[in-house]
Parts: sequence; structure tokens; C-alpha cells
Amino acid sequence: MTEKVRVAIVGCGGIANGKHMPSLSKVKQAEMVAFCDIEVEKAEKAAAQYGVEGAKVYSDYKELLADGSFDVVHVCTPNSSHAEISIAAMEAGKHVMCEKPMAKTSEEARQMVETSKRTGQKLTIGYNNRFRPDSLHLHKLCERGDLGEVYYAKAHAIRRRAVPTWGVFLDEEKQGGGPLIDIGTHALDLTLWMMNNYKPKAVLGTTYHKLGQKENAANAFGSWDPAKFTVEDSAFGFITMENGATIVLESSWALNTLDVDEAKVSLSGTEAGADMKDGLRINGEDNSKLYTTKVDLGPGGVAFYDGSVESDADIEARQWIESIINDTEPLVKPEEAFVVTQILEAIYESAKTGKAVYLEEVFA
Repeated sequence: MTEKVRVAIVGCGGIANGKHMPSLSKVKQAEMVAFCDIEVEKAEKAAAQYGVEGAKVYSDYKELLADGSFDVVHVCTPNSSHAEISIAAMEAGKHVMCEKPMAKTSEEARQMVETSKRTGQKLTIGYNNRFRPDSLHLHKLCERGDLGEVYYAKAHAIRRRAVPTWGVFLDEEKQGGGPLIDIGTHALDLTLWMMNNYKPKAVLGTTYHKLGQKENAANAFGSWDPAKFTVEDSAFGFITMENGATIVLESSWALNTLDVDEAKVSLSGTEAGADMKDGLRINGEDNSKLYTTKVDLGPGGVAFYDGSVESDADIEARQWIESIINDTEPLVKPEEAFVVTQILEAIYESAKTGKAVYLEEVFA
């Protein structure tokens, strides 16, 4: 059994500093030994703050992989390079945690899955919302069959005005899209996981670039430059599954609405329903009477071994490192993440063509 898992971070920007590195620093079995960023100053800063003594710094991920004095690579770069770096890392014999979304296209995502299978290297995707207390509890209820057959669901990823104006979020070439691929991906992943249904049949989608054209717009992160806003500001999808189930996916960074929810799901089953609109609520019928139950999840966290509270990102990092040490399967499987990317891509394609997109199963 490996005593320490040596981790290399590729991409030392917002998501690495906001999620990956702080969470990994709390995992006793992990140590960050290498850092890479095309802006080498960012890698140097990360190494000084989170690295072990003598941690190495690179500006080119290929040079980092050629060194090879580590076990795992965390890919925290723009979406357009997720597949390229993840595949190269697995080919170099490294396990990979790739930040969501899995890839810019389903073809890239397919190649990532196939590389993992061929090389035997573990691959997981950063869908940390699965590790929230409400998500974990609801998933257990679904697994146990409390909701019966879930045949209708809504995936919620709606912001009123919270367009990320930093980094490359507004750049379609580097990101592949806007709120759909950024936050819609979390909501869709949660929904498919709860339903345990990864067999989409047809997708109809619409995207809008309405509010992104506005000058000096009100926004939680400051006004954006309309000339640089090249992605959609909202997107919606209607998804039918092979077994007849229906999923409605809604996503926005900017929308004139007060019905705001992000990384949440509503489920309707034959035995009961559930939603995360106001905490975790279960609804159904008992003894010819309707009921609604709000689940008490405690203080909002999960008690860790030392009595503190872990965030979803902390649990994600710990379980990922433990899966490597114990040679077990990570919670987020690459085949599942592939289906998320496949559906998102179909929504974009449908929005462009005005036609439904029919999907085929790739990984049986």
C-alpha cells in the first residue's frame, strides 16, 4: 500500500487555488510535489504555498510529464486542453483527476475513457457536488428505491446575474460554451447519477445570447465586455432517455428570473419525489394523504475523523486519493462523465441546427 500519493498540479489558476490545492492540502496521504502553469509565476506561487520542500515548477506540462516523479496529475486548465493533457498524463503512467467538464467535445471525452481503459490508469472528473450532504443522502434514497422509478427530472443551474468575467470563461474557443458547459454540467451530472440512467436517446436544445450583448450590465462579478462575451448566456435542453424517462436541463449565467438554483435537481418517481429547492425535500403519498418531508442534514457538513466538517471538495479529494491507495473505483466514473459531455454537446448541436439530435450508446 502506498504511504504517500505524490500529486502534480497542471494549471494553477482559479479552480486550482479555489478547490484542488486547498482540499489536497488537508489529505494526509497526499503531497503536492510539482506545479505547472503557462504563467510560471502562478506555478511558483502555488509551489511556495502548497508544495513540499523542493517542489518542482514548470511552464510546460510535457516537461513535467517527462520528469515523472509523481503518481497523479490534477488537470485544472481551460476546457480545450483537458483531453490533451489528461491523455498524455495517462500515457505517461499517471492517474488523472480532471476538472469538469470532462472535455470540450464528446470525441475528446471518448478518447480519455479509452486511454484510461487501455493504460489501466484511473481517471475521474471533478463533479464535487456529488459529495454534498444533500446529494449523498438523496442518492442513497434513490439506490434504495424510495422514489421508485424516476421518470421525470429537472437539472437546475440558474443564476440571475453571475457571469464569471475572469480567465477564459467568456471565450468559446477555449471553453466550448458558457453556462451550459460550466454549471449546467454539474446539474446534469447530479441528475443522471440520481437516476442511475446513462442511456440518452434524443436531445432538443436552445441557447441564447441576449443579455451578454448589454453594456455596463449589473453583475455579481462586475460588468463584462460584450465584445469578448462569445458564449451563450443561457441554454436549455429537453432530453429523453432510452427507457422513456425525461430530463429538463436549465442553465444561465444571466437571466431575468428570481427562480435561482444552481447544481440542484428535482426528481419525480412512481413512489415519491424529491427536490433541493429549499433544502432536501421528499414528497409523496401515504395512507391516502399527501406528505412533504424536509430532511434534517445537520449543520450542513459531514463529520470527519477529527470532528471537523469537510466540504464537498474536501471529501472529493480525500476519496480520490483513497481510491488510488486502496486501488478502488473513484465515485465519479469516466464513462458517466462521458455521457454528460455527450448530452451537452448534443444540446449545442441542436441549438445550432434547430433539430433534435439522436444519440447512440458508446460504452455499454
